[in-house]
Amino acid sequence: MFRTVAPPPPDFAGKRVIVTGGSRGIGAAIVQRFLDGGADVVATARSATEQTPQRATFIAGDVSTLTGVRALTAAALEALGGVDVLINNAGAARTHLGGTSTIPDEEWLDALNLNYLSAVRVTGELLPTLRETGPGAAIVNISSGAALTAPPLLAHYGAAKAALNAYGKALATELAPEGIRVTTVVPGTVLTPGADAIRQDIADATGASLAETTADVTAAIPLGRPGDPRDVAEAVAYLASDRAQWVTGVTLAVDGGQLPGI
Repeated sequence: MFRTVAPPPPDFAGKRVIVTGGSRGIGAAIVQRFLDGGADVVATARSATEQTPQRATFIAGDVSTLTGVRALTAAALEALGGVDVLINNAGAARTHLGGTSTIPDEEWLDALNLNYLSAVRVTGELLPTLRETGPGAAIVNISSGAALTAPPLLAHYGAAKAALNAYGKALATELAPEGIRVTTVVPGTVLTPGADAIRQDIADATGASLAETTADVTAAIPLGRPGDPRDVAEAVAYLASDRAQWVTGVTLAVDGGQLPGI
């Protein structure tokens, strides 16, 4: 289980943060971590949930289209007056138990739009403002272990997240002379509603229970437990903070030792 640590320091006091996909799971935990650190936070998603931190400013919208991105980013900048930290967390996956060859063309495109191009577009719209912020601004992209070892049933999702990893590295190199840092976090097996839905699909197909399927995955994690969304949020907070002022271009696995080396 996640061990509660001391209350976080006010390391983000006065910072303006935008978190896409911030309504539940890992995104909601990231939003809460920045709020606890004193930041002003805009969370975006298609709709709010009971997990969405109430102290955040929530803006509903769709980041899978350029039109949706432009509307969301404009509203977020109006709410915050600028941006210091951008967290590209929006993403989702649909399983295809028949494997790679059964994934239709439109779902490859959907996966790219939501899990990769959303980050490219949001970053592109906010980059002029991030450049106004200048040195100290940070972008953190949230990828997936599927980018490293994609099972056939999630090949489209893994491919999109692998593209996100490559994009983050290239962008970090480009923006480093301006003092804007770009990093990528790769979560392993984390207990979230979205991941639970994927495991439930697998359980249904194999005749196992969700608990049995989760236990099988957990057995492969050296630290002996699946991740809590707060495990990922703490890593994101470090990478976005001034404590990581000499860290850029990295792809960090937060996985309990589960994934192959990056």
